[in-house]
Amino acid sequence: MATPNILACTDGSIYAPSVYQHAAWASERLEAAVHVLHMLNPHHEDPVKSDLSGSIGFNARKHLLEEIVELEAAQAKLAAKRGQAILDDAKTQLEAAGVGEVLADQKHGKLSDSIANYEKDAELVVIGKRGNNADFEKGHLGTNLERVIRSCQHPVLVAAREFKPMRNFIIAFDGGKSAMKAVEYAAKSPLLKGMHAYLLYVGSGNAKVEAALAEAADKLRDAGYEVTIEQRTGEPEEVIESVVAQDHIDLLVMGAYGHSPIRQFIVGSTTTAMIRSVKLPVLLFR
Repeated sequence: MATPNILACTDGSIYAPSVYQHAAWASERLEAAVHVLHMLNPHHEDPVKSDLSGSIGFNARKHLLEEIVELEAAQAKLAAKRGQAILDDAKTQLEAAGVGEVLADQKHGKLSDSIANYEKDAELVVIGKRGNNADFEKGHLGTNLERVIRSCQHPVLVAAREFKPMRNFIIAFDGGKSAMKAVEYAAKSPLLKGMHAYLLYVGSGNAKVEAALAEAADKLRDAGYEVTIEQRTGEPEEVIESVVAQDHIDLLVMGAYGHSPIRQFIVGSTTTAMIRSVKLPVLLFR
């Protein structure tokens, strides 16, 4: 039987050490290898090209084009060296954190376009909240992140800025398929075992909601969890953020596509808003 693996995506940004620590934490719990992936994105590595079709003479234009080709080759070589340095650093940090098997790959292209090829053999994908191209001052998420969330079929763990030991988790529960998938994963996987489980429903209660919450709580209790159920009314983003702070939650678990009040938001609103606002890791399910 093949060793399970965790796909850790890195670009060497300020979030990289946290990605490695979260991956190492998951590796220990899942008894999995860590596969580190760094993408060389040609759109970010290429120099800015000017329009040389104007009034510049043929010889001058030819000379400039030759220089641009040389510059592109030099930049591509430098980008590859930088990428290898990022992978070497990732391997060093992961091994220091106790990961027994670390695989490392550097590929050309966009992560969002390629993630499906690499995550198919992974149990979990780990990625930083923001990357090198995110605008920290405006609180923007990494451009890859939202696309990766949409593309991944496996759970995605979005690493917080700093890794902290996790003692509990809260599932933002709406009764939808992705929320139930999160409950079933928690019940079956060793990733969250031993942690206190919270189930949070935001919205008006009814018999269907009560039944879904009871079913979810029973699944978790049968798997050995202590479970606390909370029901609140209000805007999902505001309520989730408030409960996370009040209950000192260490990990937010939610569906990347839900239904009820949340369905109209996801990726582009509730999921993105929660990842942006909470200062803790977020585990996402589709």
